[in-house]
Amino acid sequence: MNNVLDPSGTRIVIVGGGPGGYEAALVAAQLGAKVTLVERNDCGGSAVLTDVVPSKTLIATAELMVNVAESTELGLRFSGSVGGDVADDLNAERTNTAVTVDLGAVNRRVKNLARAQSADIRSGLVKAGVRLLKGHGRLTGPNAVEVESEDGSRQTVEADTVLVSVGAHPRELDTALPDGERIFTWTQLYELETLPEKLIVVGSGVTGAEFASAYHALGSDVTLISSRDRVLPGEDKDAAEVLENVLRSRGMTVLSKSRASTVERTDDGVRVTLADGRIVDGSHCLMAVGSIPNTKDLGLEEMGVRLSESGHIEVDGVSRTSVAGVYAAGDCTGVLPLASVAAMQGRIAMWHALGDAVSPLKLRNVSSNVFTNPEIATVGWTEQDIEDDAVQGVTVKLPLATNARAKMQGIKDGFVKVFCRTGSGTVIGGVVVGPKASELIFPIALALEHRLTVDQLALSFAVYPSLTGSLTEAARKLHKHA
Repeated sequence: MNNVLDPSGTRIVIVGGGPGGYEAALVAAQLGAKVTLVERNDCGGSAVLTDVVPSKTLIATAELMVNVAESTELGLRFSGSVGGDVADDLNAERTNTAVTVDLGAVNRRVKNLARAQSADIRSGLVKAGVRLLKGHGRLTGPNAVEVESEDGSRQTVEADTVLVSVGAHPRELDTALPDGERIFTWTQLYELETLPEKLIVVGSGVTGAEFASAYHALGSDVTLISSRDRVLPGEDKDAAEVLENVLRSRGMTVLSKSRASTVERTDDGVRVTLADGRIVDGSHCLMAVGSIPNTKDLGLEEMGVRLSESGHIEVDGVSRTSVAGVYAAGDCTGVLPLASVAAMQGRIAMWHALGDAVSPLKLRNVSSNVFTNPEIATVGWTEQDIEDDAVQGVTVKLPLATNARAKMQGIKDGFVKVFCRTGSGTVIGGVVVGPKASELIFPIALALEHRLTVDQLALSFAVYPSLTGSLTEAARKLHKHA
């Protein structure tokens, strides 16, 4: 199971068909390896089937609902009833009821899109010449993976290199067991046919915040329970503050420094008991309290693959595990739970295993996004890093409310931050809070990746009017530090 310079015919076995697995398979096949991908479900993994694709599809509908609800400022008016006259005095409260959501239809679309994406991935793998085996893969030796099919039959596939990319699943608490009817994990929400009247979300990390924001926009009365002093404790504090203020201003109840002890079914809903004895009643509850890697029963420990205390596979910058020839990628590694990172880990693993040119994974250059409304996107060093003297840097922050395009679109909340290194003026990070922040962060990520200075960013032409104009303006304000 050593690296080879001529990959032709090299036997690659990949366990897990999520982003890390299928992207690795495509790279290995492109380089001429003989690739087998083992997946017990459909192609795409949880990212496509139950997580990223479904949740962001739901959020797309929620985003449209927010735009409609806040559109009266732009001069839009809605008829009070079918065939009725335009109500010129329509206020914000009326707007919120002018459009309603058919959650059953939304969820059917969500699942259809997930299945379509999965089918496209499968088609791409087959076209690339990847052999697909459906079943549970388990490492049984240094050069072998045993595949158990649904019917119980087993076969052994020989390998020169193995990649494990099996993902993770939602964490469940004994005191709040999901039942798929009233108490849910995020993978179970897409079976709902009607909108929860009063949704309680336990957990204010990325998943909890995204679903709380989405369901509130769709029309649910949402209570978000956070054990920390603010939502999104791992994000930029200014960004988290903007989001929390927006959520509260739209009517969401946010309970900070409140830990849920138990969640129980009632006759017509759920009851959440907090650690301090307070009771929160609702119609449904979403548990968003983290995830657990799917690393059990894979034969990893028997082979000597080193796992962390949390059960994640330990890997280095090129995705190698502690056993030669065995690589790992994705959420099962605990490196950074993003589909983009999983995919890059998988590609890097194959480039390295098959002797192609490769650079180690650079987490500092990874862009991430929280798909709330407004969105929060980040890349590079953080402002906290600068405050803690982990890096010498300077920060500029500009509110989007002063941007001409933002005014035209009625955007009041959000900002852009750009960080540069003291002395050289090299771009070292940034934060964007606002609509489509996931798109607006890319220029900063590009500058970071290629070590551009703020002067070089400032000299790039931004369309006027555009939200990206705030990025070049921020860069200009950092000129004296370049």
